[in-house]
Amino acid sequence: MKLHLKVWRQKNKNDKGRMVSYEANNISEHMSFLEMLDVVNDDLIKKGDEPIAFDHDCREGICGACSMVINGVPHGPEKGTTTCQLHMRKFKDGDTIFIEPWRAKAFPVVKDLLVDRSAFDRIIQAGGYVSINTGGAPDGNALPIPKVDADLAMDAATCIGCGACVAACKNASAMLFVSAKVSHLALLPQGVVEKKERVRKMVNAMDKEGFGNCTNQYECEAACPKEISVNFITRLNREFIAS
Repeated sequence: MKLHLKVWRQKNKNDKGRMVSYEANNISEHMSFLEMLDVVNDDLIKKGDEPIAFDHDCREGICGACSMVINGVPHGPEKGTTTCQLHMRKFKDGDTIFIEPWRAKAFPVVKDLLVDRSAFDRIIQAGGYVSINTGGAPDGNALPIPKVDADLAMDAATCIGCGACVAACKNASAMLFVSAKVSHLALLPQGVVEKKERVRKMVNAMDKEGFGNCTNQYECEAACPKEISVNFITRLNREFIAS
């Protein structure tokens, strides 16, 4: 395939930034989106041009680092899929593809498509943990946990902290991320002891970072590569009010 790319280029957070056009040639439909960008970068390096900066790590849909907006959609057109797991067969020969970074006050651009998502780290540091001495790994059946609670906790724990929910929300709200982290701990007996203190600290940290509030339009759930339910936001609000 031959593709026409419109890529956001920005030297640093103080640079104004701009869209730049590139041609992606000889792209196989079996390539992932990041492999396609690798090919483009190889061509740029051969020409002596600056390659496009983008974040990635595992390329297996686990780490959430591959954060970019593709044709206006975080992680691209494939539902429940990260950018690194998006394949070029979702596009057609001759397509024009717009590629941009996450756009949120709390996620400042570092360079090109790479943004600083350390705001999420600070929210987790505020309370997203269990501070008890658990000792060695207990037997899997030692703590009786209802299957409904265990399943819900696992659903929440699948959040990879990529920030797609923030990028999709018109308010740049981080409530889906925070609600998933609060819920998966509050649902389990190990996390119950600190749940009131935890939710207050994490919500306060979220507000301090400059994330917006939720207005219940569900863009976050639609964009989430792990399809985290907005029902966890309901649980977050309930936990916060109860605290």
